Parts: sequence; structure tokens; C-alpha cells
Amino acid sequence: MDAPLIVVNFKTYSSAMAGAADKLGQLMADVETDARMVAVASAFDLSSVSAISGLEVWSQHLDPVGQGSHTGWLEPQTAIERGAVGTIINHAEHKVSLEHVRDLMAMLPEDFPICACAADVDEARALAELGPTFIAVEPPELIGGDVSVTNVDPAIVSGTADAVKSISDVGVLCGAGVKTGRDVIKAIELGASGVLLASGVTKSDDPEAALMDLVSLIH
Repeated sequence: MDAPLIVVNFKTYSSAMAGAADKLGQLMADVETDARMVAVASAFDLSSVSAISGLEVWSQHLDPVGQGSHTGWLEPQTAIERGAVGTIINHAEHKVSLEHVRDLMAMLPEDFPICACAADVDEARALAELGPTFIAVEPPELIGGDVSVTNVDPAIVSGTADAVKSISDVGVLCGAGVKTGRDVIKAIELGASGVLLASGVTKSDDPEAALMDLVSLIH
């Protein structure tokens, strides 16, 4: 099995922006683990966070536009030049169309991971037809909550994994309420390749301890 993914979305939390983003990125880089650690940084912070040695950094969003007259859009090539080596797309807080995902994928290098987020199995199935690198299933009502999707709705994780794998060779992540190492292991047992989370780390009183807990059961 490939190394489990621990993907931490910095969002726009004050605890994970600007100088705080650099500090959190360094904490992630310092974690000794066999897991694949990924920081998902704001476009404003891509340059500084990606400069941290040993840390894989993705963008929080990209738009399928080229360089030119596209004020306010996130143009992919610039993100790559500023250090992004992957991206998430269609997060519950920034939904886009299937056409947006398709057109963006066509602009990105083949070795550039794209993780498309889905609210449910049906959306995951539709995204799987496009063939992104990963699909992250996150029931919107559980995002930022205190209960992990692996406990309250394990069937959506296993169901998404089964549905996606019946269509294409796309890895599945799960998110929403994920906070502990046990949540990570449960996700893997349900067929996921890892987890996508935010507040479990970014809003923690001790983010270093939170990160260590997440990887504590991975061997």
C-alpha cells in the first residue's frame, strides 16, 4: 500500500495564514512518519510555505485560465512557479462545476496531483469519471465539527471508495471531523488512502501534538 496521506487544509484560519502558515508548515515538515504529509496553503502563502524543506504543498483552489486578462482568478502556471505541486478543487466552501474541474485538469501537468472534493457518493462518482488523482468525500454538515465522518457515517466513506474504484484508479480521501490517529486508521480500514482535514490541526491548542496524534498509529 502507498503511504497514507495526511492532507491539512490551512483554509483562511488566522492560525494558519501568513507567519502562522510558515510555523504550521514547519511543524508538519518536522513530523517523523511514513505518512505523506501535505499542506494546503492559501495562494498568498504558497511561496513561503513551499520553501520549507521536505514539505509537499498544494494550492487551495485553481481556475482553468491562462495568463492574461483574468483579474482575481488563480492561474495555474503561476501557482506552480510559486511552489504548488498539487491542488484541491471543488471544496464545499468553494464549489465549482464539473466543467471547471475537467478544464483545469487539461491544463495541469500529468504528475500534478489534483484532489477533487465531493459531498456524497453521487458527486464522487461523477468526479471519478474525469479521473483526478484523488477524490475527497466530505459531508458538508460534518465539516469543522467534533465528530468524525468515520464514526457518524462510515458508509459514505466505504461507499465512495467502492463507487470510485469501480470507475477508475483514483485514490479516495475522507474528511469532516477528522482529528485523531484512530480516525485516520478507520478511514484506511474503510477503503480510503488517507484523510483531508483542517480544524483538527489548525484550531488545535497544540497543533504539534495534533499532528503527532494523526500519525501515531501509522506503521
